[in-house]
Amino acid sequence: MKNIQIFAFLLLFLSNYTGLFAQIVEQPDPLRPSAPDSIKASKTDTSKAAIRSDTGKAAPPKPMVGTLRYRFTADGTITSGNVDRALLQLTSAIDYQLSNYFKLSSNPSFVYGKQNGLLAEREWFGDLRTTLRSEERLYYLAFGSYERSNLRQINHRWTVAAGAGYKLLNRKRAYISITDVVMQEYTDFMELDDINIFRNSARLYGEYTFDNNRFTITHTAFYQPALGQYNVRWNASLSVQVKLTAATSLRSTLANAYESLIVPGRQHNDLRFTVGLVYEKK
Repeated sequence: MKNIQIFAFLLLFLSNYTGLFAQIVEQPDPLRPSAPDSIKASKTDTSKAAIRSDTGKAAPPKPMVGTLRYRFTADGTITSGNVDRALLQLTSAIDYQLSNYFKLSSNPSFVYGKQNGLLAEREWFGDLRTTLRSEERLYYLAFGSYERSNLRQINHRWTVAAGAGYKLLNRKRAYISITDVVMQEYTDFMELDDINIFRNSARLYGEYTFDNNRFTITHTAFYQPALGQYNVRWNASLSVQVKLTAATSLRSTLANAYESLIVPGRQHNDLRFTVGLVYEKK
């Protein structure tokens, strides 16, 4: 009952304070792989040993077919940057594991806020990612995304990318991965000329759990310079998540984002602090 009361109070807080501060949509905060390599290896070794004792042959691991994992977050934000205000942010992370070798992922988000009765933010972000060899240490990925931003005066931004990732650490309580992709970006600004460029996008992601998974710390950092010209985007975030129930958590995030090419009257940098509720099934 106490957890339900906390959940209801925070949801009421997030729903009412949507007119004072600002924010931007950052790059996706992914879900880590569902089974660490070290755990799978020990299970596979045990299984192989049992099979060898009976038949003398080792069988291949059984595919993980049809595994769905997801996370939904509702945030209230306090931000300094282009605008100072409060708003409502809805984000999600969805993974569908087709097999041990192929996975589909998406991180859609929506942000809406008004200031003094006027629309300040209506931010959309959607993507679809495919990962090949998703359960291996070295894996490959390709994705496309679409973004609209009233805050940064972007009518449309399309990106397509492909590259590789590597799991630097994959343990039960700690996970670190790095990815590097080549990305084509087309941006239709409301006031600037359109741009159609290639970028290199490097991402460092980490997740750490403590106290029997009650506390979780995650960090994500992207660095995306354009190829052949000076046009840089980067962003980074740090989140702390505390479980309230088996499926719900309280989460706070500090995030910063920078773009070198912006429309007149906007700032290059946006910093924000968010507090919100998470519903998650892993």
